[in-house]
Amino acid sequence: MSAITLYQLAQEYRADLDHLADLDLPPEAVQDTLESLGGELEVKAQNVIAFMRNLESTADAIKEAEKRMAERRKAIEKRADSLKQYVLDTMQHNGIQKIECPLFRISIAKNPPSVEIIDERQIPTHYLTDPPPPLPQIDKKLIAQAIKDGFEVPGAKLSQGYRLAIK
Repeated sequence: MSAITLYQLAQEYRADLDHLADLDLPPEAVQDTLESLGGELEVKAQNVIAFMRNLESTADAIKEAEKRMAERRKAIEKRADSLKQYVLDTMQHNGIQKIECPLFRISIAKNPPSVEIIDERQIPTHYLTDPPPPLPQIDKKLIAQAIKDGFEVPGAKLSQGYRLAIK
């Protein structure tokens, strides 16, 4: 036997409502029937929301763990860079160019030349790049206010959606 879904319960509830509408019952009987039909649907919806909140809590815990792991990774990378710089400084200070061992070889190598900017204001303009200007952005708040004020905005309309409010 499989568990009945919220969707199936809602379909059954609507079918029962349609059936009740066809019957000529007193209002008290209709109310009692609706309360009994809605109970199972309400319990199922409550259980689905409880499960959803559990998933959200798990996602938040994972997000926090990712943050802690990224911080730890950055600290480990910084420590490794520090150790590499320590060995380079020590070798340079003692005039050692190369160290060989069975596991690896350590040597001092030159980096490719890099440009060091001393004063940006003195750089001639033909050495500057022109970044492309940002594309114009649609201001949805401005459009919404214009439509609410009675103006027609071609290519836009106000639409009203629904969301599930859980307090």
